[in-house]
Amino acid sequence: MQKWILILVSCAMTFLLVSCRQSQTIDQQATAAQKLIGLSFDKEKMDTLAPYLERNRAGFDSMRQTSIEESVMPALQFNVFPRGFVMPKGSSSFTAPTAQDNLPLSADSIAFLHIPELASLLRSGQVTSRQLTEMYIARLRKFDPALHCMITLLEDHALAQADRADQELAEGRDRGLLHGIPYGIKDLFSLPGYPTTWGAEPYRDQILDETATVISKFEAAGAVLVAKLVSGALARGDVWFDGRTRNPWDTLQGASGSSAGSGSATAAGLVGFSIGTETLGSITSPSNRNGVTGLRPTYGRVSRYGCMSLSWSMDKVGPICRSASDCAIVFNAIQGLDPKDPTLIDAPFIYPRQKKPQEMRVGILQKELKEDTTAASDHIEAALALFEQVGIVPVPIRLPETVASEAYDIILRAEAGAFFDE
Repeated sequence: MQKWILILVSCAMTFLLVSCRQSQTIDQQATAAQKLIGLSFDKEKMDTLAPYLERNRAGFDSMRQTSIEESVMPALQFNVFPRGFVMPKGSSSFTAPTAQDNLPLSADSIAFLHIPELASLLRSGQVTSRQLTEMYIARLRKFDPALHCMITLLEDHALAQADRADQELAEGRDRGLLHGIPYGIKDLFSLPGYPTTWGAEPYRDQILDETATVISKFEAAGAVLVAKLVSGALARGDVWFDGRTRNPWDTLQGASGSSAGSGSATAAGLVGFSIGTETLGSITSPSNRNGVTGLRPTYGRVSRYGCMSLSWSMDKVGPICRSASDCAIVFNAIQGLDPKDPTLIDAPFIYPRQKKPQEMRVGILQKELKEDTTAASDHIEAALALFEQVGIVPVPIRLPETVASEAYDIILRAEAGAFFDE
């Protein structure tokens, strides 16, 4: 038993030794590693450990001699569902919202319309996709110097997609509500011929020869990609290689991250909608900060192929829009199985738009809400008051005591460290 304990400890210590100075002896490195992990072995045990440490380090060194493409996931099957939970079966059921009549036609007003309203203008011939695209490009050029929300403007690419959308709509080939509507995407997603910078200086000129599945799905839906939007450096925070992305309602304040560009650009009416990613708050936080609506989907609902990984077991892809209905429209277009992403689950998307508020169940974490002293708690209290007005009775729920939320960031850092090890 003691031998196996020493082997396990040697494996843990090797992680610390691989980055130590090569000028040190194995004993010196092991002594330093012991202090870091709170252990103390006598010389006899250290003599027993030393061969394992040397062998383990040689194994790590050999691993680093093998180059693995960034798109390769580790061999894991991560199941997020509680024991006994059964995913609904059947076909997706999605009825798109309709737009009101007498929509505004000034450029400043159109820029802030919801997806069904933009779609209505396109189908009535009041605007063309090219006109919408040119309007959003002009707004990106005008406001980005103050907001720092855009990394790459895809003008030629966008105008070509807009012209194709106009031609198809004129011929009666309607691909759905997103057809002809300009959008932006967080610059973690690859598109051949254009930089995919991950918001980080070392990757500023990186061009990846693969089209992210989410972008392919939007192409199939006829949407128009106008810009690669800011990701905080390597999907952390709202600071990237060209500064800090700003909240359009208060430019002295950062947009929060890491989907900072998506939150800021959507709030400022620089795109019709946008795509972000969330590992630990990167959709919900910028949505809250910039006053827009974000959807952090269940893990495994949207393909991550062609998107930078921060944490394989935690990353999600989702929309940032002007309303929950818009998020549903976008999510409906991008969710579903993809053979290039083995983590996806086969489940229908059932959007209960016709459901009465009183029929909905809304859970509330009362303990966490009472302990929350941030400005977000005021928003939650206001939402609860609104629920009460329309007849929704929130159901108090408690998280299991075993949930250690502080550990999530440790998991994230460990997986991110593996992804960026080279």
